[in-house]
Amino acid sequence: MSGGARHDLPETDDFTRPYWDAAAHGRLLLRRCGDCGRAHHYPREFCPHCWAGEDRVTWETASGRAALYTWSVIHRNDLPPFGTRVPYTAAVVDLAEGPRMMTEVVDCDAADLRIGMPLTVTFRESADGVWVAVFRPDAQSSPPQGQSSSRTQDPPAARR
Repeated sequence: MSGGARHDLPETDDFTRPYWDAAAHGRLLLRRCGDCGRAHHYPREFCPHCWAGEDRVTWETASGRAALYTWSVIHRNDLPPFGTRVPYTAAVVDLAEGPRMMTEVVDCDAADLRIGMPLTVTFRESADGVWVAVFRPDAQSSPPQGQSSSRTQDPPAARR
């Protein structure tokens, strides 16, 4: 691919750096409010439920478990580099901790997907050193048999 714009890479800043650093080590982080106790995702400096300020909201490692809420199989996407990945399964999952998260389901045929299907987090390297959370069927829950994908792997730090 040429040096053109990519639409799959995060804009990392001082606030989100812990999230992306954790992903590179195979951990999914959430934010949890010390006032109302609720977790949220995507990371924000304040609680979107009770509006508690940044001094009351902390990072927390998620379990990595989720259930499939909805999905759509994408057959055409002209934004780089998504066109080279089609077809792929864009999804929304319910994390075990409560929040919903937009993601991608990998290692599973679309015909085998089911609402409520147990999933587990894995990570894909989107660029050198940039790992993003994606989900695959939870092997502990006897997922449907689907085609294996070579698109994901454990980040280097998680393989140790």
